[in-house]
Amino acid sequence: MKHLEGKVTLVTGATRGIGKGIAIGLGEAGATVYVTGRSLNHSDSSNEVSGSLAETQSAVEEVGGVCIPVQVDHSDSEQVRLLFERIQDEQNGRLDLLVNNAYSGVKALRDAYGKPFWDCEPSLWDACNNVGLSSHYVASVFAAGMMTKRRSGLICTISSWGGMSYIFGTAYGAGKAGCDRLAADMAVELKPHNVASVSIWPGIVGTEHISSMATQMDEKNATPKNYSLFSDRYNWETPLLTGRVIAQLAGSPNVMRRTGRVQIVAELARQYGIVDKDGERRVSLRSLRFLVPFALPGLRKHSWLIPDIKVPWSLLLLSALSSPKI
Repeated sequence: MKHLEGKVTLVTGATRGIGKGIAIGLGEAGATVYVTGRSLNHSDSSNEVSGSLAETQSAVEEVGGVCIPVQVDHSDSEQVRLLFERIQDEQNGRLDLLVNNAYSGVKALRDAYGKPFWDCEPSLWDACNNVGLSSHYVASVFAAGMMTKRRSGLICTISSWGGMSYIFGTAYGAGKAGCDRLAADMAVELKPHNVASVSIWPGIVGTEHISSMATQMDEKNATPKNYSLFSDRYNWETPLLTGRVIAQLAGSPNVMRRTGRVQIVAELARQYGIVDKDGERRVSLRSLRFLVPFALPGLRKHSWLIPDIKVPWSLLLLSALSSPKI
């Protein structure tokens, strides 16, 4: 269980949500985990959902990991540079894993939901893609500089199915497609130095923000038909599942075989035999075991009878283009 003992890792944007789950998963595996965020000891008053680096540190330590919280605003490249200088000094130049997860566009996306892009302020683009795409590039520059010197390392960029299918609007989708391309192109340049770069697609993750949104839908009793998967939490993953999968990737001797490609959390979890926090096995959003019960909710109690066959990317893309929502 402690196969990452001695490894130095960094998770950006880890005060809550997927970032916190990733930090805990790395801690379970025995890694030293640096975590960043804007709130050190208390929640940012501008956020409705609580979370702080101190809370993440406690959660990582509870599972046996070593956690080092660093207050960083990832919209400020100078703060990011100082973060990597600190890791360089404290860990003798060692960094085994960077997880690009910081994101600051949730509130802006919620406020803009349902509006076409031309009715939104142009600043929505920066809200989605400054901390969320540009900041990933900056962090990767500094991480790659450390990793290539040691000819070892892994950069995971958290993206989503929104890079392929319309979910939360134009700015969001373009940013996620950019994350996927960033991971792929970095892989080309990093491969000769034995450093891997992958894009990570979780499924529907029950983060604090998503859970809050689902609760609000339940209270209003007006959940759109296309979003029934929110109201009944169908096949939801916990943030910890992504953490456990990335921990396995980071310790894999064959990770270079995956470099430059999109990696789907549920599919990796199945390959590695990883279960979610509740002991359940989640299925990929492109699996018949997910797609058929999603279209026919009455079959969900019997989903185990449906073969776990992956829909080819070409067919999935055609399906995504013909429907406005996942």
